[in-house]
Amino acid sequence: MKSIALIPARYGSTRFPGKMLVKIKGVALITRTYQSVLHTGLFDEVYVVTDSDEIQAEIEQHGGKVLRSKQEHDSGTDRIAEAAAEIDGDVIVNVQGDEPFIQKEPLAKVLALFAGEEGKAVQAASLVQETKDEEIINNPNRVKVLLKENGEAIYFSRSPVPYLRDKNIDQTYYLHIGIYAFRKDALIKFAGWQPSLHERVEQLECNRFIDYGMPIKMAVTSHIGVAVDAPEDVVKAEAYMEQNGLS
Repeated sequence: MKSIALIPARYGSTRFPGKMLVKIKGVALITRTYQSVLHTGLFDEVYVVTDSDEIQAEIEQHGGKVLRSKQEHDSGTDRIAEAAAEIDGDVIVNVQGDEPFIQKEPLAKVLALFAGEEGKAVQAASLVQETKDEEIINNPNRVKVLLKENGEAIYFSRSPVPYLRDKNIDQTYYLHIGIYAFRKDALIKFAGWQPSLHERVEQLECNRFIDYGMPIKMAVTSHIGVAVDAPEDVVKAEAYMEQNGLS
């Protein structure tokens, strides 16, 4: 199974313009993400997919590989679908560019969902981690996932799902980790669909798969990283590095 990692990175961002080039202890966010993915050794190829000259220059000056894309895309998944059409690979893994400390364990787990006899039926997959942290649960920048008992996603939301009407129930929530994996043909099919209602409402492209009837298999990971969604997350990222002895 030939696996390719693609990291979509656009310069514009509604909440944090130019965030891919923001420095975290002197190194650009997108460069840290690229290097983290590359160092796992799990992939046949790793590329940053961007429409930005600045991001391309940043990655290439650190020896990385870049694929260019059009500026007009509804989501990061649409961006990598365009690039994937020209790539020879079986499974395409979309790693969000704002996950600078992504580790081998979660990436290996999502790839494992495609392996063996059971994996032959999997077309799309992603990751969650368990949380009971109320600040995270109620933060609209942290995406929650409602799951079936078989591990398939029911819905992705910025709201707490399910709503805890009975406070006596010990409810575990599932926080989405910014990694998606697809069989190449499923990814190309996704790009041919119009953005769906719940995708547009939540601004979450994974809901497009669900709305069009393609299941997304989820694995639970213990990985706890720091996603950089807003300017204040840079401070959190640098604190994480200090706490974990990273340079």
